[in-house]
Amino acid sequence: MRSWSILAGQVFGVELRIHWSFFLLPLFIWYTESQAHNGAANGSRDLALAGIIFVCVLVHELGHAVVAARAGMRTKSIILLPIGGIAQFDDSHSVPESLWKQEIRIALAGPLVNLLFGLVCAGAVYALAPQAHLLSWPFVQPTNLPRSLVWINLYLAAVNLLPAYPMDGGRVLRAMFSRRIGWVAATRRAISIGQSFATVFILAGWFWNLWLIPLGLFLFLAAQMEERAIVFRSVLETVNLEDIMLTDFATLSPADTLEDALEKAVHSLQDDFPVIRGGDMVGVISRQRILDALRAEGNGYVQAVMNKIFDVAQKKESLGSAFRKLTTRNLSIIPVVEDQRLVGIVTLQNLMHSMALLAESRKLRQEASNG
Repeated sequence: MRSWSILAGQVFGVELRIHWSFFLLPLFIWYTESQAHNGAANGSRDLALAGIIFVCVLVHELGHAVVAARAGMRTKSIILLPIGGIAQFDDSHSVPESLWKQEIRIALAGPLVNLLFGLVCAGAVYALAPQAHLLSWPFVQPTNLPRSLVWINLYLAAVNLLPAYPMDGGRVLRAMFSRRIGWVAATRRAISIGQSFATVFILAGWFWNLWLIPLGLFLFLAAQMEERAIVFRSVLETVNLEDIMLTDFATLSPADTLEDALEKAVHSLQDDFPVIRGGDMVGVISRQRILDALRAEGNGYVQAVMNKIFDVAQKKESLGSAFRKLTTRNLSIIPVVEDQRLVGIVTLQNLMHSMALLAESRKLRQEASNG
């Protein structure tokens, strides 16, 4: 999902990304307006309507982020789609799956914020621009932007309350399911319901209202992304490091010169190396750090430039634990020990590669069992 979005900045420390579908929205608005008015459309007003939708979606997602922050969950980034967004939370904390009430509060925050924002806008429009005729049909159109601002918020609140995962109503449904069947199974059940809603929207769009077609497509796309994410998460927490750690790896000595270390690095696929003195690990160093030190200071010893601050993991620890250590402490390698003896290493590169393969493997097995 991130690869299909662009960075738009930060709000309150939360990274905002815009999904490519948002850039198609003005074109869709222009097309529907042209069809409705025999080819006549106003490009600037169509663009303004798309901008209003963007602002309302942003308000919706910030509502989620604020409530999540109050619950101790920091939102790292939000990917904005025309019907809502997908939040990515800080991986440094493993959120207990038993907190289903917390999930419900976070899910309901977005529609509530849109509802309140819409009512405030309705009051302002009624007082300052009564000629906008808030109750006149069509409620959303480029020729009446004040009325559209009010109704877009109300529509977003209503649509997101549908029990169609990953809409907010679907997240509430998932939280209720999780009380009985576990988080992963509850997510899969909620996703299947969400995909049914997406199919109904797409079919209804052909025969009734074209706006339902992109709604169904976005819902189907978001459900697919959430399904991949939940499979990825299940891999993180159920697979141990001993299943994916590298056991055939090169080491360096603190007494090695940087030129000798670079020579070893050239003949290794590793980007990061544990530094061993005797039987003890005393540091870590990366290939890039070796190159940088050689360029800046010339040949020296590994001991002088290695990183002496590092973390270790037990081989029975989960991938999720290692991933959180790597990302939150800005590490590139974690030595894996057993009885204080180095038995393997995990690098961020090998961890991401292994998690992706394991997630695809589980998905294929799930599809085979369903078939």
